[in-house]
Parts: sequence; structure tokens; C-alpha cells
Amino acid sequence: MELWDVYDARRQLTGRTHRRGVPMQPGDYHLIVFVWIFNSAGQLLLTKRSPEKESYPNLWETTGGAVIAGETSREAIVRELREETGILAAPEEFVFLDSVRGKTWISDTYALRRDVPLSKIVFQPGETCGARWVDRTAFEKMIAAGEITQPDVQRFRALARIFREYFK
Repeated sequence: MELWDVYDARRQLTGRTHRRGVPMQPGDYHLIVFVWIFNSAGQLLLTKRSPEKESYPNLWETTGGAVIAGETSREAIVRELREETGILAAPEEFVFLDSVRGKTWISDTYALRRDVPLSKIVFQPGETCGARWVDRTAFEKMIAAGEITQPDVQRFRALARIFREYFK
């Protein structure tokens, strides 16, 4: 059973926790994190969602997930990156890009520069099943073809001007 800390609309902890899978109460939020990993060639690392995933099976995405109760945003992104790809990074290596509040969540997005051969990516069973490096043109073609998860497309569009400095 996964528990999340509950935040208010101002991102203040309420002192309560919430069990994943149960609808959130109005005015309650949980924290989620995402990281866009770029290599020195200016390519973005994408992972493929496992076909067993309930939402967006077999689509490509960036790494991310829910912050577990007691974790900070940076602790969670370190954990999610390690779990989903096997990539190790220290919390201070992540560059904070943006925070957005949705209906029941607050999403923190980070960037990380890391050269990792695809052969070193470790997939998490039931979560990820593939990885690839793409340049901006290939990424935009994948968006047009419907191969990228909708949440990642929305994050990309919202942060497109920031990503110009990461994509080459």
C-alpha cells in the first residue's frame, strides 16, 4: 500500500496521508515528479511504458512518479530515476524547471544532464520495457504520431522555451 502526503493548494503539508488508488478529497493534493534527461549531444532519454500499465501502455515517456509520504520532491525524483532506469544521481544534480498544480496533484519537473549508454538502462518490470535517445525533431515526430504520453506532451508544450537550451 503506497501512501502519499496530502498538501493544500499552497503546497503546505496538511499532516495527513492518502492511500494511492482512493479518490482525493476536494482541496487535497499529492506531489508528483518528472525528470527530462538530456545527454551531451542534446538528446532526450525516453522510456517505453510497459504493456501491462493501465494508462498509456506501450507509449514513450519521461521518468517520473508519485512522491511517497515522508519524501521530498528531490528524494522522490532520485528514487524514481533509479527504479525506472537504474540511473543513479544525487538530489543536487537535478535542475528544477517548474511546478504546476492540477486538480488533485502538484507536479515538479526537473532536468538532468547525463550520458548513459542505452545498454546500461535497467528496466523496472511492469513499469518500463524500452529506452531510446531522441533529438528534438524525432521527439516532435513521435508527438505527432501519438507515441508520447499526453502528460509528457503537455509538459513539453508548457516548457518548450526552456527545453530549447537542452535540445541541440
